[in-house]
Amino acid sequence: MLQQGGSAVDGVIAALLCTSVVNPQSMGIGGGSIVTIRDRTGKVRVYNFRETVPRSYKTNLLEDCPKTFSMSSGSQWIGVPGELRGYEVLHKEFGRLPWNKLFEPTVKLAREGIPLPSYLEQFLGSALVRHRNHLKKGDILKYPKLAETMEAVGRLGAEEFYSGKIGRDLIEDIKEIGGTLMLDDLKGYKVRVEDALQVSLGDTLMHILHHQQGALCLPLFSRFVSPRSLDADQKIQLYHRYVEAAKFANGQKRNVCDPQFNNEKVNSVFINQIRALILNQTHDSTFYSSVTPPSDHFGTTHVSVLDENGLAVSATSTINQLFGGAIYSPRTGIILNNELADFCGRADSVKPGELTPSSMTPVVLETAPGGLLVIGGSGGSMITTAVALVTSLTLKFLFLLKDAIAAPIVFVDSRGNVNFEDGFDESVIEGLRALGHKVGNWKYFLNVVNAVEFERGCISAFSDSRKMGEAAGY
Repeated sequence: MLQQGGSAVDGVIAALLCTSVVNPQSMGIGGGSIVTIRDRTGKVRVYNFRETVPRSYKTNLLEDCPKTFSMSSGSQWIGVPGELRGYEVLHKEFGRLPWNKLFEPTVKLAREGIPLPSYLEQFLGSALVRHRNHLKKGDILKYPKLAETMEAVGRLGAEEFYSGKIGRDLIEDIKEIGGTLMLDDLKGYKVRVEDALQVSLGDTLMHILHHQQGALCLPLFSRFVSPRSLDADQKIQLYHRYVEAAKFANGQKRNVCDPQFNNEKVNSVFINQIRALILNQTHDSTFYSSVTPPSDHFGTTHVSVLDENGLAVSATSTINQLFGGAIYSPRTGIILNNELADFCGRADSVKPGELTPSSMTPVVLETAPGGLLVIGGSGGSMITTAVALVTSLTLKFLFLLKDAIAAPIVFVDSRGNVNFEDGFDESVIEGLRALGHKVGNWKYFLNVVNAVEFERGCISAFSDSRKMGEAAGY
């Protein structure tokens, strides 16, 4: 798309459409996104088209929330999809190629078929997938109904999904399985646009959505980082503070909900208040929050794009958990989200029109002198800590972007356990254990960080190998 003269936004839309075919377990046009954009003038705004609560929903919905780690399947969890409406808004403001051009490559792939992607093959063979996998390497995947849907949207515009035949067919499928989503919900969907929250990280300025958990972890941690922090005598203390920052960020999950329905705000004063509580010791869970944080989950996808005109786009998209709520629309070929499950453990009630809470962290950072880091990640609960760690390793410790993304991560789960990816420094693990941190046994390190960096006239980009991705450029 960039080589055809398209903008970074054109590239992002086309890449996400393609990803919905290649990684259908992670995202699709039945979901929603958060996109942070720095335009050519340097202004940074966040476009939030996450799913919202429909006007009619199951009144005792939150009573269905799982009590242990599990997927939430069923039509009651479907939120109003914002994906295509968001693409429409972005394209009108920043697009350079015709709208239908963005859809053509993916329509071709969906109709003619693609070889079973290596990661999807691996994923379908894992214990996470409940049903027997009948697909094998070399099989061709075709999505004929989805191809028809995407072709129609490319030809007729997003309105075909929100008020046209595709929308009516989608609602019909949802009604047949007992879902409450109505055509009026689609017709009434609006994209939220706001100036990004600016947070100073020394000589770096971070731009992020105000009411996101990701607005906490990195600024809380960055104050304690110095060039020598990874030296042997300081490394344990560095990771201790990183873990403490993650615990505080987890503790705020109930307070980073839709600001139109919640008065809590993440701002610099709040960040400084919490930062002062990070000490040389750890505490029990009640120190970080008076309520138990919600269960951990994984999902989503992320793409970062920088174009030759300086437009920078950081986009995270999702249908929430694996294959959403396992609800497929046969008339349209769309896999529906189960986004309302994100209210579990984060809210005592839901309200029509409310945006679902999220760990998504699409970030744009301005670095001195005149540099940019466009970064974000996928992996549900693992997003915030993975993005914070990679950003710190890149900016503070001058790691190559590739090495920073490939480094084993630390994941602090909702119960406050500290989990380490294979290959993590054993001396740090033992040091944190000695400080009183509880080491967990989390198995699913499905975090993926994708980033583009511009520094001193040079561009570097890397796509996390955990999902077998690759960076592309020209």
